Amino acid sequence: MEIESFRGLLTDEGQGLLARLREYNPGEELALATRLRRDHPAELVSAALGQARLRQRARAKFGGEADRMYFTPDGVEQATRTAVAEWRARRFAELGVARLADLCCGVGGDAVALARAGISVLAVDRSPLACAVAEANARALGLAELIEVRCADVAEVDLAGFDAVFTDPARRGARGRIFDPEAYSPPLSWAVAAGRRSRYAALKIAPGVPHEAVPEDAEAEWVSDGGDVKEAVLWFGTEAAQPHRATLLPGGHTLTGGRLADPPAGPVRRHLYEPDGAVIRAHLVAEVAGLVGGTLIDPTIAYLTSDALVRTPYATAYEITDTLPFNVKRLRALLRQRGVGTVVVKKRGSAVEPEELRRKLKPEGPHSCTVFLTRAAGAPTMLLGHPV
Repeated sequence: MEIESFRGLLTDEGQGLLARLREYNPGEELALATRLRRDHPAELVSAALGQARLRQRARAKFGGEADRMYFTPDGVEQATRTAVAEWRARRFAELGVARLADLCCGVGGDAVALARAGISVLAVDRSPLACAVAEANARALGLAELIEVRCADVAEVDLAGFDAVFTDPARRGARGRIFDPEAYSPPLSWAVAAGRRSRYAALKIAPGVPHEAVPEDAEAEWVSDGGDVKEAVLWFGTEAAQPHRATLLPGGHTLTGGRLADPPAGPVRRHLYEPDGAVIRAHLVAEVAGLVGGTLIDPTIAYLTSDALVRTPYATAYEITDTLPFNVKRLRALLRQRGVGTVVVKKRGSAVEPEELRRKLKPEGPHSCTVFLTRAAGAPTMLLGHPV
């Protein structure tokens, strides 16, 4: 998308086109484009259709508000979803932050959440198009007075006078996702140094970052939304008592720790606990084991087991009815005997693909069952049960 094409969308004609395309069917795009080009410039129609597609994709992150916002292809891909951005903004607000520099702001999703938390934001990006989009979003959502957008290299921004810094480095390049933190733009080391110079700072990183890459003076937080791990953030200045934090949205449940040794392993008992992905990434399985009185089913597998049923937001509990060595024929016969037609297959530590197994099982019947393909005491194992 060219910046001039984008600016055409902000004109009255462009706005009219976007309004007409709010609920358009992508399958009818060719015929629709032909009709629209009879009355509007082809370049403007193309830009409007592109923006309509991006808005539809963005609904997964921004909900219905996406229909009032503007996006770039990279912006939709890399923007923080609203629930996560709002959580981070609340943390900054609770720390007393009044003025913040949002570095690598992209289309401004985080800046919007921060402004709505009452924080004055300087949003910086080196892409003129991203800045134009962020500025348009601030206006569209009535936040222009709290969000100043500046097109610049973040390394050249004077951070004096800001209470906090938030940095979201680009983690994608021309060849796709970047896994080396020093290949981020800007590099992780630069962002960490900038964070240390500020009273408070948060640095967004990939959730799969190796723990050895986390600075000792940072609080590392992993965030999941609806059970899916979305991001990791390094916090500076929070003086956290524990080095790791797992936050589960939308409930806002937070578990801290990171200093406990792994729990021991033992036999599979009545209940199985599947920790949330953020808990696992934050290495807080031992903390959950303490909450449920559980042990691991295997030293290398993040499933916990306990005789007790303890309700916790940090893990999903299942009642286990059968613990068997892995055997497809035996599993198929058992499910048929019990009239199981709906099978949920979960795996951890198994090479078997759930879809492949379901095809082999050919389940039929009115009942349901959850099957865990895993290891217990080092041996391939299948556990049968149901959520409680």
